[in-house]
Amino acid sequence: MIPTALKRRLLLLSLLVIVLDQWSKWLVEAHLPRHVAQTIIPGLLNFTHVENTGVAFGFFAGAGKQGGVWLLAGLGIAALLLVGLYFWRTPDSSRLLLTALALVLGGAVGNLIDRISAGAVTDFIDFYFGSYHWHTFNIADSAITIGIVLIAWDSLRPRRQPSADAAQSPSV
Repeated sequence: MIPTALKRRLLLLSLLVIVLDQWSKWLVEAHLPRHVAQTIIPGLLNFTHVENTGVAFGFFAGAGKQGGVWLLAGLGIAALLLVGLYFWRTPDSSRLLLTALALVLGGAVGNLIDRISAGAVTDFIDFYFGSYHWHTFNIADSAITIGIVLIAWDSLRPRRQPSADAAQSPSV
């Protein structure tokens, strides 16, 4: 089955996320030593090169060092297949959901590339306010997070129900 024009465009969005993610990580790896903070916006944003062997927000970071890389990669592939299947089966009328799924797909592939090729994911975006620092993340993480928020929004928003008159009127 050939994807619709909408789904092809949204797969290009996924590809854009992957390209921007990999390019930004390459720049960080090439120009910023590990654990060195480069101030971007004082009091708000640094770029800090860290390697995350775990999953989101550094959870299970120790697992990557002990052969858990393949376990985490396998779980990532399984999740990617489920999201891909959901994307494929979602009707074109659900544009917001398809966009959200495309963002999740692109982000998941971006991080999976790192995990398989390097055994860790490169993170570098370090938001902070005062002494509070959010967990360091990357463009793929951002796309996944935005996608999940859009999926939640899509699932919680009210749906239009066909009016009773439209349901009862015969088709011509």
